[in-house]
Amino acid sequence: MRNPIIAALDVSTAEAALELAQKIAPSVGGFKIGSELFTSAGPEIVRRVRALGAAVFLDLKFHDIPNTVSKAVEAAVRLDVQMLSVHAGGGTAMLKAAEKAAQESAWQLGHAPPLVLGVTVLTSLDSNALSEIGLDPNVARQVRRLANMANKAGLRGMVCSPLEVADLRQTLPPSTQLVTPGVRVEANPADDQRRTLSPREAMAAGANWLVVGRPIYAAPDPRAAAEAIWTSLNAS
Repeated sequence: MRNPIIAALDVSTAEAALELAQKIAPSVGGFKIGSELFTSAGPEIVRRVRALGAAVFLDLKFHDIPNTVSKAVEAAVRLDVQMLSVHAGGGTAMLKAAEKAAQESAWQLGHAPPLVLGVTVLTSLDSNALSEIGLDPNVARQVRRLANMANKAGLRGMVCSPLEVADLRQTLPPSTQLVTPGVRVEANPADDQRRTLSPREAMAAGANWLVVGRPIYAAPDPRAAAEAIWTSLNAS
């Protein structure tokens, strides 16, 4: 079994990120670089994490007009990331532009295109929050609608909460990669995440990748925490 754990480097400096990455690299399948770290440390942090031989999920959730998103994806491809995220709510034209940019830029550079992931509904949102911003308050239905649209636009992967994985497995092609944040171990509170499951439950539901943040980086021993999650996934 390949290690499906993507450890979130949700720290504020390049030094802290690299220290964490070096500690836990043997125990995870890759690293997520999100808005906080990228804004603080810039593209160079992607290069430095890649230099460790680790896969990178650039989670900046691009959401803009198609041309702008296309250019952003091209820039991400030049950083040699393995995954990147775009908001599915950006619409079909934007999603098509993102996937086209990923494919064409990677072909020009001679390497595999990154997996462009359509973010459906953020795991911090619930039905009340969706209703407040004028969207369908039925979370599962909204996730399904956005995922199906993103699939038709050509995206090969989605980001969804663990609670929607099983439903999407019934509607999306089997090859679709499902990446789920909002994973929590029993000892951790849910904090600002609203729709969570344990790592083992999320994988059983059909997730391909687990983005794990606080349960690893905030642990007294991050490597031990990552190894414990990995062990739990392999338990019979």
